[in-house]
Amino acid sequence: MSHAPTVVIENFYPCLDGGRHPVKRVIDETLDVWCDIFKDGHDVMSAVLRWRTAGSKRWFEAPMKLLENDRWHGQCRFPKAGRWEYVVEAWGDTFRSWKKTFAVRVQAKDPDVPVEAQEGARLLREAAKRARSAGTAAKQLEDFADVLTSSKPADLMDVLLSEELQSLMDQYPDRSQSTTSDTLCATVERERARFSAWYEFFPRGAEGRSDKHSTFRDCLGRLDHAAHMGFDVIYFPPIHPIGVTARKGKNNTLTAKEGDVGSPWAIGGPAGGHYNIEPALGTEKDFVWLVKEAKKRGLEIALDFALNCSPDHPYVKDHPEWFYQRPDGSIRYAENPPKKYQDIYPLNFHCDDWRNLWKELIAVVQFWVDRGVKIFRVDNPHTKPVAFWEELIATIQRKDPDVLFLAEAFTKPKMMQVLGKVGFTQSYTYFTWREDRQSLTEYATELTRGDMRWYYRANFWPNTPDILPGHLQNAGGQMFRIRAALAATLSSTWGMYSGYELCENDPYPGKEEYNNSEKYELKQRDYNKLGNITGFIRQLNLIRRENPALHLYDNLRFHHADHAQTLCYSKATPDFSNRILCVISHDAHHPAIGMVHLDLSVLGLDGSRPYKVTDLLHNQTYEWRGADNYVELRPGGTAMHIFRVEQ
Repeated sequence: MSHAPTVVIENFYPCLDGGRHPVKRVIDETLDVWCDIFKDGHDVMSAVLRWRTAGSKRWFEAPMKLLENDRWHGQCRFPKAGRWEYVVEAWGDTFRSWKKTFAVRVQAKDPDVPVEAQEGARLLREAAKRARSAGTAAKQLEDFADVLTSSKPADLMDVLLSEELQSLMDQYPDRSQSTTSDTLCATVERERARFSAWYEFFPRGAEGRSDKHSTFRDCLGRLDHAAHMGFDVIYFPPIHPIGVTARKGKNNTLTAKEGDVGSPWAIGGPAGGHYNIEPALGTEKDFVWLVKEAKKRGLEIALDFALNCSPDHPYVKDHPEWFYQRPDGSIRYAENPPKKYQDIYPLNFHCDDWRNLWKELIAVVQFWVDRGVKIFRVDNPHTKPVAFWEELIATIQRKDPDVLFLAEAFTKPKMMQVLGKVGFTQSYTYFTWREDRQSLTEYATELTRGDMRWYYRANFWPNTPDILPGHLQNAGGQMFRIRAALAATLSSTWGMYSGYELCENDPYPGKEEYNNSEKYELKQRDYNKLGNITGFIRQLNLIRRENPALHLYDNLRFHHADHAQTLCYSKATPDFSNRILCVISHDAHHPAIGMVHLDLSVLGLDGSRPYKVTDLLHNQTYEWRGADNYVELRPGGTAMHIFRVEQ
C-alpha cells in the first residue's frame, strides 16, 4: 500500500481465533462474511469481498452490502477444493459521495451547481480513463460527462439517477485510496465432506463366518450389501499385519489361544507394519483391486489410521527411540486406566527424533493415498499432538485436497473442537449418549447453529465396535430404527457399524461394549436374519439422497411438540424448493400423542394457506393448516414421520 490506511475494517464474522484457523466450506457452498467498515468524515463507502486460491494471482470479487450501523455483508463461493484466502477491500466512494452532496445542492438551488457538475464530470472522465481497455464503456462515461456539463440543473438528476451510469462507475471505481483487510482463510473440500453415509465392517469377517477368515476378494458381497442399503463410504478397521506378542484373545482376554486372530489395532508383525497388509486378507494388489470395485459401486473405502504399534512392529526394532522407554530398558505399553493394552506400544511424539517420526507417519498416509484411498478415519487423535495433525493434514491436502479425515475423538469438548479447527473434515460426537429430547435438541443446536458450524462437522454414529450404548442393550428393532433415523436426519453425515442392521444387542456384562466383540474374533452373522432392519436403513438413506435439504449441515431447526418424548425438527434448502419435517418419538415402548407447533417462517410457508405433508417412510399424504397440527406416534405402528412439505 502506497498510502496510509484510509478505512477501518474490523470485527469479522466468522473469524476463528483471530484468523488463526480457516473456516470450512465445500465446493460451491456459500460463505457469508460480515465485518464493520467505516472511515472518518461523511463519505459514502463501497466495499468488495475478494477471494482466490491460496498463492494464486487471480482474484474473484463481489460487492458487499451495508446492513446497518456500519455492518457489512458479502458472499462468495469457491469453485474447487483446496485452501482459499479472502479479504475485504473498502474505500470512500468519491462518485457516490459527490452524487449525494450534489443532489442536495440541486434541490436547494445552490448557485455552485454548475461548478459541482464540472467536478462530477471530472470523476466520470477519470473513470473513462480506467475503462480505456473497454472502449464502449469509456465512450459511454465520456458521453455522460458531456451531458453533466451541458444540461440544465433541473435535468441533471435524471442523469445522476441513471442505473446505467452507476453500473458503469461501479465497474471502474476509484480505488486509489482503498484499504484491504488482513487475509482470512477457508478450507474447501468436496461434497462428501458434508454429506455422507458410512458403513463399517471388518474385512476379515466379510462373509459372516466364525470358522473362516475372509479376504479382500471375499468382500464384494458385503460391498453390495452396503450399496444396497444406500451407504457411500465403507470404513475398514486397520488392515495391517497383526502382532503376535501379547496378542489378545476373545473378549480382550490376556492370553490368546491357537487360531485367535487378535485386535487389528495391534499393528505390526512378521509381515511388516503400516505399509503392509495382513497376509490373511490378501495382498496390496488385492486391496487396490477392491478399492476399484468399490468405486464401481459408488462407494469409497476409508482406512483406519491408527498410530499403534505391536511389540512386533518393525519400528520397535529399527527406531526404539520413537517409543516410551522405561528405566529397565523395556518399552511401555499403552494404557487408558483402567484399560490396559499390553499388545500395543504407543509412539512418543515428543521424542528427540520427533521430526523424523512425524515425517515418517505423514509418508504412511501418502502411501495409501497413492493407492487410491481418499478418506481416513483417525484413531484417537486426541492422544497425539494437535500440531502433528495440523502438519499432516495440511501436507496431504496440499498435494491432494480431495483427501478427507474423520476424527475418532470421544474426549473433552475443547480438544474435539480444536481438532476440527486444525483440519479434521468430520468428527465423531456425543450423539451416541444423547438420549432425551432436551439433550438431543441442545447438542444438535450447538453443533449446527452455533459457531462450531464454521469448522466442525458432526458425524452421528448410533454404535461402533467399541460402543453398545445402554439404550441399545437388549433392545428391540424399534429402538434401532429410532436411533438410526435421528442420526441420519439430525446431521448430514452419519454412520453405523455392521450388525446394527441385525439389531445386535448383546452387551458385555456391566459395560457399554459388545459381548464376544468382533475386535478380537471372527463373528458369525446371518445378514438375512429374521427381524433385520436392512430395508428400513435402505429407505432412510434413499430419502436422504433424494432430498437436498438433508444434504445440508447447518439448516437444522427445531419446533415445539407438546409430548415430552417427541422431537420435531426441519431442514429446508435456502430457496425452500425442498423442505423436510421430522417428527420422531425417542421412546420405543409407549405412544406419543399430541400437537406439534411449527415455526412456519423457517419452512417458508404461508400460514393462511393449507400445505401438504407426505410421509416418505409410509407413503401417506396429509393436508395440514397453520402452525398447530395433531400427531400420533405408536411403537406398534407409525413411530416416526419424515415428511416432505409442499405448498
